[in-house]
Amino acid sequence: QYSNVENLSPQTIRQVMKELQDMETTPPEGIKVLINESDVTDIQALIDGPAGTPYAVGVFRVKLTLSKDFPQTPPKAYFLTKIFHPNVAANGEICVNTLKKDWKPDLGIKHILLTIKCLLIVPNPESALNEEAGKMLLEHYEDYSQRARMMTEIHAQPAKCGAVAAAAAASDAKDDDGPSTKKHAGLDKKLQDKKKEKLLKEKKRMLKRL
Repeated sequence: QYSNVENLSPQTIRQVMKELQDMETTPPEGIKVLINESDVTDIQALIDGPAGTPYAVGVFRVKLTLSKDFPQTPPKAYFLTKIFHPNVAANGEICVNTLKKDWKPDLGIKHILLTIKCLLIVPNPESALNEEAGKMLLEHYEDYSQRARMMTEIHAQPAKCGAVAAAAAASDAKDDDGPSTKKHAGLDKKLQDKKKEKLLKEKKRMLKRL
């Protein structure tokens, strides 16, 4: 993993660290930053899929890569979680005007993450990096929504998603003979694996049908 720390000015590094710490203390709604103490330029965050969108049940991991000219030049942004979205390329790169022609050096990390979250609510098929998703969004919204939801269910389920784990644990509680936390941890893991397997089978079935 290539680090940009030595290319950034100490002032920029301090500014970025401060922003990340502020966001850790008072996180924007539905966004959790993951601070990498050893490399400030490796900025990652978890974004909850906004309610009312095909991404609603997912949690998406995004990564911002700061260039050596940051904040004069915008960072590059990527989805590390696979997603079906008009403005996200196959390699996860995100296309949004805020990170291109509308960039201003004082926008900051929080603004970028909020913009990415907004993109999940209002995709922009005009600047599609995934042409298939852009076309589907405009011409067959139902199909687009179903496909995006299926991708979310397969790829964007966090390992320790409280609600999913709790629901799964509840449905499986009959196999559990004591509330030992260790056992529960193992159980959740097994359930996640089972769930993944089932989802993959369903996905294969769906793809055959498509």
